[in-house]
Amino acid sequence: MENRIYCKIRRKYVALTPEEEVRQHVVFLLSEEFRYPLTRFSLEARIQVGNMQKRYDIVIYDNQRKPFMLVECKAPNVHINDGTMQQATMYNITLQAKYILLTNGITTVLLRKTKNGYIQQKTIPVLK
Repeated sequence: MENRIYCKIRRKYVALTPEEEVRQHVVFLLSEEFRYPLTRFSLEARIQVGNMQKRYDIVIYDNQRKPFMLVECKAPNVHINDGTMQQATMYNITLQAKYILLTNGITTVLLRKTKNGYIQQKTIPVLK
């Protein structure tokens, strides 16, 4: 029997993979430490990226239900590098979130979308 963890967003038990552990930790931190309402989270939904169907890890919506932050979670043994950043920015062509958070639970990178691309940000933004 595989280990499972209860996901408050999806309201069900899911397989506790290394990536899921990181995902649940991010949900906990953003909701408890930064007070992002759970009702603003969407987990593992499909999006169209070009002519491909993809699935994002987490999207947090602002108070107008527009994507505010895209979160890409990786297992701790997967490095956050140009490839993971490229994957997230490709997803964000469709989503148009203001922020992208990439994490493997060890390394975390926060990017803010600008007119000319992305710049690294040091602090988690306030959700409005």
